[in-house]
Amino acid sequence: MKNVESIPSPGEGELPVLAGLSRTRAAVRGSWRRQWIILTILAAALAVCFVSPLLELFGFAWDSEFFSYIPLMPAIAGYLIWLKRDQVEPGARPAWGAAAAAAAMSGAILAASGLATHRGWHPTEEDYLAVMTSGLLLFLAAAAFAVMGRAAMKTMAFPVAMLVFMVPCPEHLLDVITYFFQQTSATAAWGMLRLAGTAIHKDGLLLLLPDVKATPRHAAPFELSVAPECSGIHSTMVLLITSLIAGHLFLRSPWRRTGLALFVIPLAIARNGFRIFVLGELCVHVKADMIDTPIHLQGGPIFFVLSLIPFFLLLIWLRKRETRQDDAGRA
Repeated sequence: MKNVESIPSPGEGELPVLAGLSRTRAAVRGSWRRQWIILTILAAALAVCFVSPLLELFGFAWDSEFFSYIPLMPAIAGYLIWLKRDQVEPGARPAWGAAAAAAAMSGAILAASGLATHRGWHPTEEDYLAVMTSGLLLFLAAAAFAVMGRAAMKTMAFPVAMLVFMVPCPEHLLDVITYFFQQTSATAAWGMLRLAGTAIHKDGLLLLLPDVKATPRHAAPFELSVAPECSGIHSTMVLLITSLIAGHLFLRSPWRRTGLALFVIPLAIARNGFRIFVLGELCVHVKADMIDTPIHLQGGPIFFVLSLIPFFLLLIWLRKRETRQDDAGRA
C-alpha cells in the first residue's frame, strides 16, 4: 500500500485558483439556465398572445390531410435543439440588432395583413394562418436573439429553421405544386405503361386504356384521371422533412445534404407514377373494378414505404462516401 503522506496535494497557492475556477463554471452554468428559463417564459408569453391563431392552426392541421405534419414540428425542433444543448455558448451577449430586425419584420407582416384586410382583402384560412404563424415565429426569433445571442442562434439555426414548416403553404402556391406533381406523375405513369407494352393514350391528365374491358360499374373506353389526390403531395412533404432531418443528423457536407433533399422531387414523381402504373396494369390484366379497391383508395402508405428504400440507400451511400473522404483526409 502507498503511504498516504506520499500522495501529492495541491499547493497553498493552487487552492484559491481551483476554487475560483469552480465558482466561474457554476456562474456560467447558472447564466445558461437563466437564459433558457427567460426564453421559455417569453415563448410562453408569445403563445398566450397568439393563442387564438395557434388553436386555429392546430385545429386546421388536425382536419387537413396535407397539413397534418404541422403539430409535429415544434416537437421535432425542440428535440433537435436538445441534441445541440451542449454546443450552445452560455452567457453570450444579446444580439439586439438581429432581435430588432426580426421583430420589425414580424410587425411589418402583421401590419400589412391588417391594412390589406381593412381595404377589403378576404384571406383564405391558409393565408390567414400563414401570416399569423409567420408573425409569431419572427417574434420568437427576436426573443431568442435577445436572450441567447447570435452565436447560440447560429448553433441552433437548423432546428429553428425547421419551424418554418409550421407555416401553412398559401393556397395558390399549393395548387401550383400539386398541379406540377399531377402532370409529372401522369407522364411518368404513361412512360412506364408504354415500356410495359400496354396500349395507352395520354390526354393531359387523362390516361386512356383501350384494352380494359367494360364492367357494370365502368364503361369503355376506360380512363384513369390523375386527380389532385393522386399527386402524392402530402407524402412528398413528409419525405422532404425527413430528408432535411436525416441530412442534418448524418451528413456534414452542405452539397450532400442539398442533393439528398433535391432527390425527393424525382423520387416522388417516380413513386406516384409507379402507383398509377400498378393500378393501370391491374385494370388491364384483372378488371376495371380494381380502381375501386383499397390499393387505389388506401394504397398511398404502401407506396410511400417503398419510396423509402431508394431514399435510405442514397443516404447510406452518401454517408459512406463522406466517411471515406474523411479517412483519406486524415491519412
